[in-house]
Amino acid sequence: MPEVGSKAPSLKGTTADTTPLALSSFRGQWVVVYFYPKDNTPGCTREAQDFRDLKPEFAKRNAIVIGVSRDSAKSHAGFTTKQALNFPLVADADEAWCKAFDVIHEKVLYGKRYLGVVRSTFLIAPDGRIAKVWRNVKVPGHAAEVLGSIPPA
Repeated sequence: MPEVGSKAPSLKGTTADTTPLALSSFRGQWVVVYFYPKDNTPGCTREAQDFRDLKPEFAKRNAIVIGVSRDSAKSHAGFTTKQALNFPLVADADEAWCKAFDVIHEKVLYGKRYLGVVRSTFLIAPDGRIAKVWRNVKVPGHAAEVLGSIPPA
């Protein structure tokens, strides 16, 4: 489980437009990796919109945002277009990213137990180490809180 101070996992993935993305390629800048349960659901949509709206502020701090869920690249493409998202979404259908960041846990919905993505965010420092971790994220104000954790460039 990645903890503050540990080296971020070295992962590769595919984005909504099927472009390959390597987490290690962002060395030298701040990276926000946020995990969310499902495209086009109310909480996940609000979270994506908040990160989208704050993208210029993240850019001023030499930071990029990457969203990750188990949805397909096709689902991500539709979500990206519908919400005019301006950052990449990684399609983690094989759960490699989710497992590396330990975000899949047992959940209960209407009394039924299942394994699902626990909304979590990881801030990776320019040196490739985990700088901050948020688990069991509540969406309102979260993107702004993450932004506030990154020092001005």
